[in-house]
Amino acid sequence: MSKYPINKEFFPFSRFTPPISEKFLAMAVPYMKAPRSIFHDKELDVSRHKLASYDGETIECLLMSPKSIKGDAPCLIYIHGGGFVLPAAGYHYHNAMRYAKESECRVLFVNYRLAPKHPHPVFFEDAYAAFCWAYDHAQNLNIDVSRIGIGGDSAGATLAVGVCMMARDRMHPVKFLFQMLPYPFLDARNNSESCKKYNDTPMWNSTLSNRIAPMTKVDRNNPNYAYYSPVEAGCFEGLPPAYIETAEFDCLHDDGILYAEKLRSAGIAVVVNETEGTMHGFDIMQKAETTKAAIKMRIEFMKRCFSHQ
Repeated sequence: MSKYPINKEFFPFSRFTPPISEKFLAMAVPYMKAPRSIFHDKELDVSRHKLASYDGETIECLLMSPKSIKGDAPCLIYIHGGGFVLPAAGYHYHNAMRYAKESECRVLFVNYRLAPKHPHPVFFEDAYAAFCWAYDHAQNLNIDVSRIGIGGDSAGATLAVGVCMMARDRMHPVKFLFQMLPYPFLDARNNSESCKKYNDTPMWNSTLSNRIAPMTKVDRNNPNYAYYSPVEAGCFEGLPPAYIETAEFDCLHDDGILYAEKLRSAGIAVVVNETEGTMHGFDIMQKAETTKAAIKMRIEFMKRCFSHQ
């Protein structure tokens, strides 16, 4: 791995790259569970929900609700990253807990099915089914359907954008207030300048992106391929305002910049936060000052969007 001037506050993860392979996934995935601590937070009620996806199979979601909220409240649909092959890590849950408490909203945390066991389009349809479930059961869940946003990091951002496009194309009545996208994967061509430059960076790199692609079994000829590679979509009209956050030493850096350009060309408001000295998934280091600043910006963006309704 080449040496990059990544901020020292991200050590040791600034020296770590996951050994992605089907053998590794078979060993690691069964042991990646939600931290028990999230169910004992004094400020949150966290409930598990089993729901049917598009094919009748069951997926699990967690609903995180601040105890201070009474009655209907805004909701963030949050979809974790992990290259479509890894379950949520501890920091995904902890970030979601902060989003709930500090944005004063409910958070639906979606645990979608993973490749390679469940290839494309299962993870997209799971994410869409979870959103529809929350919308359809909003009265029982105390969700204000006029104030729903969606977000996700990395591959979760792909799914978040995909759900926005699916809702638009399937003429769902929802009007998402925003899409919140830290270091998103949005260009499956993997031929941007940042992909060419960062093929050995820690946490994630274009070598790993190319290794993941066959595991998802995505087909460029699939009519819904654009959900998997949103920057290649032909239409961006009707999508919600976006917060896009990039990491400096990340093969996906240019994905976020290109998507921002596409949205702005369609007249859609975009906030871009280009973090410096960072690698992909830098917010795994929760106590790093750069992480604190980035999460603060995410939360401020969401609060503004929720309050404008």
